[in-house]
Amino acid sequence: MNFRIRSRFQRFLLVSALALTLVGALGVLSVYLYLEPKLPPIETLKDVRLQVPLRVYSRDGQLIDEYGEMKRVPLRYEQFPPDLVHAFLAAEDNRFFEHPGVDYQGLLRAAAHLIRTGERGQGGSTITMQVARNFFLSREKTYTRKINEILLSLKIERELSKEEILELYLNKIYLGKRAYGAAAAAQIYYGMELGELSLSQLAMIAGLPKAPSTYNPIINPDRALLRRNYVLRRMRELDYISDEQYQIAVNTPVTASLHTLNTELDAPYVAEMVRAEMLSRYGTDAYTYGYKVYTTIDARLQQAANQALHDNLMAYDRRHGYRGAEAHRELPETAGAQEWEQAITGFGTIGRLEPAVIVALSEKEAACYLPGGNLQVLSWEGMQWARPYIDENTLGKEPEKASDILQVGDIVRLEKDSKGQWLLAQVPDVSGALVSLQPTDGALLALTGGFDFFQSKFNRATQAERQPGSNFKPFIYSAALEQGFTLASIINDAPVVFEDTELESEWRPENYSGKFYGPTRLHEALVNSRNLVSIRLLQSIGIRSAINYVTNFGFDPERLSRDLSLALGSATISPYELVRGYATFANGGFLIEPYFIQRIEDSDGNVLYEADPLIACDENCADFIPTQPEGTPQKSADTTADALAAPAVDTAQDSLTGQAEPPIEELHLPRPAPRTIDKRNVYLVRTMMQDVVKHGTGRRALQLGRHDLAGKTGTTNDQQDAWFSGYNNDVVTTVWVGFDNPHPLGSSETGARAALPMWIDYMREALRGRPEAAMKQPEGMVSARIDANTGQFTSADNPDAMFELFRVENVPQTNNQPAGNGNATSSNSNGGTITEELF
Repeated sequence: MNFRIRSRFQRFLLVSALALTLVGALGVLSVYLYLEPKLPPIETLKDVRLQVPLRVYSRDGQLIDEYGEMKRVPLRYEQFPPDLVHAFLAAEDNRFFEHPGVDYQGLLRAAAHLIRTGERGQGGSTITMQVARNFFLSREKTYTRKINEILLSLKIERELSKEEILELYLNKIYLGKRAYGAAAAAQIYYGMELGELSLSQLAMIAGLPKAPSTYNPIINPDRALLRRNYVLRRMRELDYISDEQYQIAVNTPVTASLHTLNTELDAPYVAEMVRAEMLSRYGTDAYTYGYKVYTTIDARLQQAANQALHDNLMAYDRRHGYRGAEAHRELPETAGAQEWEQAITGFGTIGRLEPAVIVALSEKEAACYLPGGNLQVLSWEGMQWARPYIDENTLGKEPEKASDILQVGDIVRLEKDSKGQWLLAQVPDVSGALVSLQPTDGALLALTGGFDFFQSKFNRATQAERQPGSNFKPFIYSAALEQGFTLASIINDAPVVFEDTELESEWRPENYSGKFYGPTRLHEALVNSRNLVSIRLLQSIGIRSAINYVTNFGFDPERLSRDLSLALGSATISPYELVRGYATFANGGFLIEPYFIQRIEDSDGNVLYEADPLIACDENCADFIPTQPEGTPQKSADTTADALAAPAVDTAQDSLTGQAEPPIEELHLPRPAPRTIDKRNVYLVRTMMQDVVKHGTGRRALQLGRHDLAGKTGTTNDQQDAWFSGYNNDVVTTVWVGFDNPHPLGSSETGARAALPMWIDYMREALRGRPEAAMKQPEGMVSARIDANTGQFTSADNPDAMFELFRVENVPQTNNQPAGNGNATSSNSNGGTITEELF
């Protein structure tokens, strides 16, 4: 009886178990059939686009900047160090290469924990399940999400190899401090590539996925150390490392620290120009698709531009005296490093100027505390320049001791000179900009738009529209030459009063010196920047005619002054626009389009765009070979409608062999820029501007020891803006100095003093190693003997005879009547030559 009852009971249990199993299987099948159609296609993982930041480089591959919230450096599986892979397996999923995507042992442990405690706990999540969650699911802890995670993991394992899954995981996983993926974590925590990390450092990174904040070695190094050692211990238990490796690694101290972006070239204004352009082209995808933008910037010249602007703004600032401490903190007599550090908290470095607090004074020295416990002595030689600033034209008396300049508790700025000595400094109020182009095609070689981008992001090179003053005169002179004026034309430099309906009141322009020089040759007038000659010249050729003509240099006619003040550069123009105009003089008369992006690559290195600039060339365009940095692709990935057609592909059979000939490789020829200025006109203007350098307002540039330089200074009314633009055949550069809120620079701060030294410092480096490159004299020009005083044709026995260049059709015969307005009220011959720059 007992046996029969037991037998029936066993059958009942078996049937019940089978029934439950069937119900369970049907339940699982129902859940699968319900959820499976809703699962995302795994094929997307094969073409997954990881969020990779935008990176900007110089043309020679130096990193300028990167943009994007997620720091990520995607690698292929074979690029990950084996120790890193083993560390992650030991920490997260040691059975990864054995299970089918779901580790049933881990799930059972998690289920047992739930039954035992009634709480959901950690465990049971494989690397494949983490990939499913990170790419497709949220992080909410629900049973539905967990089921979806399991089903997705099984599906992923069917579609992808184990190595492909690990590659996705190691590139995607969040590891704290905006680091996504192991390669980004290596850079952020150690400032190195993954392959350069030690075993202990790799284990530290592998310990982060569990809790990136809790085990972060920067925020919580003690807990991070425990987690790292756990990973190392697991690696030893799994025989991934030896006892010796384990002992060395586990006894290694924590070496992690926060490493910001390791940029190689300081060009933030250029980087911002690129960022804005990429955002315009690609929208917000620009920040996440891993684009690499190679600019036209020459790293060596950009560094020279940065240094030239810094040095010259600092020189101007010192010439005008010390404005006092940046701030003041009352320090107790017993103050030490802790109080000093607190005093300068919040004062960051600006334009390489370090903040410091004065902690002690002697007769001729000052003790200064810099951030991080750096105590330095400021010598008398480093501060004696600091006469008090009164106004732009006035300084206070010279200091006699350190206390005349500084007080204990003053927050000041220090910088090192070329000998490594500390100097007292201050952040300049004055601003500046430098733009340099390659005139043959408009490639931007260097640009800086201010003293410190992070102090002011306003790009004065492209956004500041200021009056160019006499820097604009060469364009007016070029317009006059096109209307038949010559370098020997005589125009009266005499006082005049205009009642111009376009002006608010009567206008009495004058030269910088206040003197007048009477009849003056056009050549001499530009060299010495005579204002009244320029005004009469514009009056003679007509304002409308001049405006129409100067558009050939790329200027917007709607923004040009429609009155006679245009002759003195009263229109507002940015340095970027002005340097383009000078590029037309530099390249022989062609209107080029400045550009700063050479090529754009996707995250796999495929070229999406390559610049196809207009080239300044006549009949020899096919022979023009632009200079390209190493590694630049030879073919353009994006052709333009204006590109010259390539030869047709010919697949005809070879007449001798009978075999098909290989197709002719597509040939992309340069696109010629339009000629907008006659080359003889350009040569005549260059002749005058070369004499500006040799004899006129630009003669400081003679220190460069070259004979191929041409340029023009510019100084506006009340010396509010100082300019110099200059060039040879290879490089054209414009510099500007002025205040953001316009006010006078100082009575002696002309273009020759405030701006030209910056141009010289930059061009010294830009032209280093380059042979002289002067423009060849075009055909159709002759040199004729004229009287230096009258501009008339003369004989060889005239003591005032000189040679001047002319177009053949404009050679003077026996006489040369004055071409300007002959109604001047007076003239003055005071003797001597005074160079003029005002306006």
